[in-house]
Amino acid sequence: MSEGELTVDNRGCYFKGDSRLKTGIFMGTSKGFGFVRIEGLSDDIFIPESMTKGAFDKDQVQEGEIINILSRNTKEVVGTYQKNKSFGFVIPDNQKFGDDIFIEEKNSQGAVSGHKVIVELTSFGSSKKNPEGKVIEIIGHINDPGVDIMSIILANGIPTEFPPEVMNQIKGIGNDPSPSDFSGRKDLRDVYMVTIDGEDAKDLDDAVSLSMEGDIYKLGVHIADVSHYVTENSYLDKEAINRGTSVYLVDRVIPMLPHKLSNGICSLNAGTDRLALSCIMDIDKKGNVIGHEIAETVINVNHRMTYTLVKNILEEKSVQAMPKDEAETAKYSESVPMFVLMEELAQILREKRKKRGSIDFDLPESKIKLNEEGFPESIQPYERNVATKIIEDFMLIANETVAEDFFWQEPPFVYRTHETPDPEKIQKLGIFINNFGYTIHFNQDEIHPMEISKLLAKVESKPEEALISRLTLRSMKQARYTDTCEGHFDFALQNTTVILHHLSGVILIYRFIG
Repeated sequence: MSEGELTVDNRGCYFKGDSRLKTGIFMGTSKGFGFVRIEGLSDDIFIPESMTKGAFDKDQVQEGEIINILSRNTKEVVGTYQKNKSFGFVIPDNQKFGDDIFIEEKNSQGAVSGHKVIVELTSFGSSKKNPEGKVIEIIGHINDPGVDIMSIILANGIPTEFPPEVMNQIKGIGNDPSPSDFSGRKDLRDVYMVTIDGEDAKDLDDAVSLSMEGDIYKLGVHIADVSHYVTENSYLDKEAINRGTSVYLVDRVIPMLPHKLSNGICSLNAGTDRLALSCIMDIDKKGNVIGHEIAETVINVNHRMTYTLVKNILEEKSVQAMPKDEAETAKYSESVPMFVLMEELAQILREKRKKRGSIDFDLPESKIKLNEEGFPESIQPYERNVATKIIEDFMLIANETVAEDFFWQEPPFVYRTHETPDPEKIQKLGIFINNFGYTIHFNQDEIHPMEISKLLAKVESKPEEALISRLTLRSMKQARYTDTCEGHFDFALQNTTVILHHLSGVILIYRFIG
């Protein structure tokens, strides 16, 4: 379109160029209609089914009634093949895709009904014609063990192998750090510390230490220093950015970093020297952090503990809760006083957060147990016990401390921000819970997190607890990362202190500014 050219819309109205057109990403639904998400706009734009113009989920489009599909972001589709006499169809796993894909017999690669396949789209179809494609890979039959998981992996484009450049880079990394790596680091190898994780954890990211100096708790949270090995702009760094995160599936973990790092030199395995980033805090009896140090360190974890072991010890307050084995009893005997101290400090920190109105959504999580063939045999709840709460409390106080430290230093930094909920959503929540006899107090502009906290306390152990807790959570705004300090509603934090989602985030920020 040349400068000054006029465009006419469906109503016969003229406007200059494409000044009225907005570009965004189309998000389809299984019912045909969709929404366009436009950067800079707080609300998505509804697109009725009659106006989608054949757009697929994640296509780049121009909104309103969709005027143009600017680019197709879906080139391959994973689905289930259904064979007819002389042709076939693939039913996409992604229900947002909308249409079945027509496959000519010659393009089926011999697939039979029930095969999970990857289809390359050759035609995107139209309002009157299905999209067409050709089978480029047969994953396996829908009833074969593991095929469902592999289908999910392929449908989401999750890479399962690392590029040769990355594997070549890690060849130069040893199995343990060398003495030269310790230069300039604070040596904490004499500090007694443990890791506490689930029984099936393979990579141990964080360790904790705790001692008393007079009336002051000296808490250390120590995170594996991945940034020492994943150097900026290296192949490892670029691949980690591309992956973004490790992916946890019911039967496997697809790591962000190669196993030599994630399960090896970057895992805080007991009895081995490891490089870490440590946040060491002096905390008084009221839960106030009265002093802290953030340092690059070298550590040596004394024991690898599990949530179950620590829970059992604290319930008995002795090693009698451990397996009746003399070696095991002797192994953990010196840890018991520290675990008792941890429970005491965690309770202090929890009470302090509760007083300021911090919200604790104690929603149950589930774990799927598979049999030897990979089929699910039971769904079990994750237990949230005294040990898991200790780690949660220690990670939170470490995150607050690190975030506040960098806020006052004023370097470039990324904060985890959770804004005040929309008044309209809170008003709807108030109307709903009133049917159960509950109320929340708020004005037209905002609600204090204490009100949400009180509501959750009132519904605790009641039949309606799960329903109201989930609706309350859905009334909150979604947390996001920002480069300005805007506070965290759920944890009732204002101004100077904000929360990073997990202390491992500190590793990325530490590398970014240092």
